[in-house]
Amino acid sequence: MENNISNFMEALLSINRIAARQILESSTSIDRISFIENVVIPALERIGKGWQDGVFALSQVYMAGRICEELIDEILPPGDPDRKDQPKMAICVLSDRHKLGKTIVYSLLRSSGFDLLDYGTMEVEELVERIKNDKIEIILVSVLMLHSALKVKHLKEKLDALNLDVKIVVGGAPFRFDKQLWQEVGADAMCSTASEAVLVIKNVMDGSL
Repeated sequence: MENNISNFMEALLSINRIAARQILESSTSIDRISFIENVVIPALERIGKGWQDGVFALSQVYMAGRICEELIDEILPPGDPDRKDQPKMAICVLSDRHKLGKTIVYSLLRSSGFDLLDYGTMEVEELVERIKNDKIEIILVSVLMLHSALKVKHLKEKLDALNLDVKIVVGGAPFRFDKQLWQEVGADAMCSTASEAVLVIKNVMDGSL
């Protein structure tokens, strides 16, 4: 398995879609869910860690996620039964115009086998309306600026006023700088890195969050 992870990482970092697909296709002894859990996710986590350590470029993280997203869509399309028990999820940028962080998290979750809606950039009022209409159970919120992070509290108040049981997962620079901020604004969880979002979603699904 370690050899599969290393080879898959090498293919992703060199932006070699063909090699990545060949590794997937050659892993006939591993079912598709196991391949995602034991090869795709560890490879992406290591690449994310490498970016944090200054080893890899952010563009490599982004492209690795996109390649994996394409591959997972092939082997685990949105209507696949293996996705049937997932909570309804969406991701957005709250007020900010900087979408790179949101895009990376979206790609990573998709490449890890999750389905979620991409709401783009939204303000609180329209976000609450979308959450209500789409019956969203988990909303992932990405921000870059502190004033946007503080709006999560308003989002929480609006959702509570409508008795909507929605888990709010936040991420972005303000929450990394102030480790208690996510709790102060009423979020249910905070992700310091994109790969942490996978763990948070799994915690929601198994009832531990």
